[in-house]
Order: sequence, then C-alpha cells, then structure tokens
Amino acid sequence: MALCLKQVFNKDKTFRPRKKFEPGTQRFELYKKAQASLKSGLDLKAVVQLPPGESINDWIAVHVVDFFNRINLIYGTMSEYCTERSCPIMSGGLKYEYRWQDDSKYKKPTKLSAPQYMCMLMDWIEMLINNEDIFPTRIGVPFPKQFQQVCTKILTRLFRVFVHVYIHHFDSIISMGAEAHVNTCYKHFYYFIKEFSLIDHRELEPLVRMLQ
Repeated sequence: MALCLKQVFNKDKTFRPRKKFEPGTQRFELYKKAQASLKSGLDLKAVVQLPPGESINDWIAVHVVDFFNRINLIYGTMSEYCTERSCPIMSGGLKYEYRWQDDSKYKKPTKLSAPQYMCMLMDWIEMLINNEDIFPTRIGVPFPKQFQQVCTKILTRLFRVFVHVYIHHFDSIISMGAEAHVNTCYKHFYYFIKEFSLIDHRELEPLVRMLQ
C-alpha cells in the first residue's frame, strides 16, 4: 500500500482515530454515495456537486469530516520529517507564515512550529466535529446559523496543511510513493471548496502555480 500505515499508527499524537458516520443516518448514506462516486472514476468536478434533493449543510458536513480524516492521515505519514528542528515555523515557503489562534490558550495569533500547529489544528477540528451543537447527528436537529462559517475556518486551516506538505515535504511524500494519493486528495479538496466558495481565494495563493 502506497501510504505507510505502519508509520501512521506509531504516532501517539499526530494521528487521530478515524471519525466515522453512524450507520443508518442520512449522513452515513451521503458519505457512502460520495465514496461510491469517487471510486467510480467520475470527474472530480462532478463528484463534489450537491446531489439532487440533498441538504447542502449535510453535504458540507460529510466532506469536512472526510477531509479531516484523510488530511490527518496524510500528515501522519510524513510527520517524522516535520520536526521542531526542520520546521520551527508553520509556513508555506518564505512568503507565507501561519500563526495559531483559538478561543482558549492562544487568544492572539501566535507563532508556532509546524508540528505544534498541526497538533493544535487536529485537536481543534476534532473538538468541533464532535460538538453536537455544531455538527448535529440526531435526526431533526438543525445546523447552527454559523455552521458554514465554522466549516470555512476548518477548511481554510486544513488547506494550510497541503501548503506546508507540498512546499516543505513533498520529497518525503514522493519517497514513500504516496504522491498520487496526496494529489488526488488535494484535487478533490480543491474542487469541493471551489464548488461552494468555501475558502477566500487569497488563501489559495501559495499553491496557485501548482493549480495552474
């Protein structure tokens, strides 16, 4: 298998257990539908489109959780190459630096190493997607008004993982034979956020040449 899963499961903090959808729920059915479309070899631009009659918030929720799972796995495979010494700043090349801010420990944008930033990011997303007030799983419970804003913030920060991996660690991804998997995941992510205008176009600038 291209991705070295043995490496991933040796990580005590980087890798999180996969977030699963409950069988029998609407979101589980949507997830199965999305995965079936992906595996069928359809054009990724078509795969991300909202299925007729489905809720856009459910569709976004399914993809946010799935992207969290897959990007977490991608970073987990190469996290041994992303260390305090090799990546003392969370960045995307010389031009882009990403600082961490949340509502608890880091109330002001704070400079962190890439491993620290990734750890904070994955903990933060895991907390949000497990919060029933933001990602409700019970039938009939509505999404909060700010749901898409929260998802925009999650996806914007997940995009920064791609930026860091592509610019600073792609040689490691290639050496593990995982570049095809990472590229496909990135394309899927990119078409999804473009389809629903979920990330400010300025955030995409670090990888704009690659996109072209």
